[in-house]
Amino acid sequence: MTDIRETGAALDPKYDANGLITAVATHATTGEVLMLAHMNAEALAVTLETGKATFWSRSRGRLWTKGETSCHFLQVVEARIDCDQDALWLRVEPHGPACHTGAPSCFYRRIENGALVRDA
Repeated sequence: MTDIRETGAALDPKYDANGLITAVATHATTGEVLMLAHMNAEALAVTLETGKATFWSRSRGRLWTKGETSCHFLQVVEARIDCDQDALWLRVEPHGPACHTGAPSCFYRRIENGALVRDA
């Protein structure tokens, strides 16, 4: 039997014990995975209101909008939630590199033979 959360039209995110939900951001045009972060209810509300990807920083203990210091914002084209509403998918148009290292994506290294290999 399916839950109304899974089939209904109401947005009802299932946050974890820390009040967070995982959010993955992909490039709206290419589909490339750009980054993965977490949102609390406030971050999700700000993201949906402003159209700029906003997350909860576990290390800083506060909200942060991607690009607030670098101006490399992630403009949300579409926000989706999975079937049981415990993960978010943001399709975004990046305004510069998504990674704080300057790489276009935070996933710029492959695992090969137990070592990390940086993309060219």
